[in-house]
Amino acid sequence: MKTSIIIGSTGLIGTKLHEILSNNSDQGKLYLVSRSVPNNLSDKSAHIPLENGNYSIPSDVNYAFCCLGTTMSKAGSKEAFLKVDLNMVVDFAKKAKEAGINRFALVSSIGANPKSSNFYLRTKGQAEEELKKIGFERLVIVRPSLLLGKRNEKRVGEDIGKALYYIFRFLFIGPLRKYRGIMDEDVAKAMIVLVEQGQGTIIAESNALKLFSKEYKG
Repeated sequence: MKTSIIIGSTGLIGTKLHEILSNNSDQGKLYLVSRSVPNNLSDKSAHIPLENGNYSIPSDVNYAFCCLGTTMSKAGSKEAFLKVDLNMVVDFAKKAKEAGINRFALVSSIGANPKSSNFYLRTKGQAEEELKKIGFERLVIVRPSLLLGKRNEKRVGEDIGKALYYIFRFLFIGPLRKYRGIMDEDVAKAMIVLVEQGQGTIIAESNALKLFSKEYKG
């Protein structure tokens, strides 16, 4: 039986990962790191309170999933945004490595680039680069475009983006295919498939994630 840990388990992808892994016949213990206790805890789940970074990762974990992420409007400042999307991400990865975890998956963003002029995309790119330095046996970086699914929180900008996407999605063909919206379930399943197989670092965007998700067997 495999043991997994998820940080950011109350967000869109983290919630879906929790749901899928809870119903996976090969999944044993499932640790959830978050400030608030996630809804619908399964018999396999154990909550680890996230208090100012003061938490530890058990030594029996095989796979780590990082689903941390906020928005500038929710964070309130660039400094607060960096704390979540860079500092907390890197801290979790280092804790995972110290706990003996060698297989790690990160939710990043389409367009992530450490040299981007866009603050959001630059931060995502910087987080990716820092994780590459840690030396995981397997590092999975997923770069979804517009995430489709039901969030527990309201994101006005994202809701507008979804509405526009559904109107113009017929345009996302050929080289624009990677910018198509993707369901939370497809991202979560692809992360599980990719973190369990192969070696080295893989970066997968929305078009590839959709294909990898079809390989999931729960």
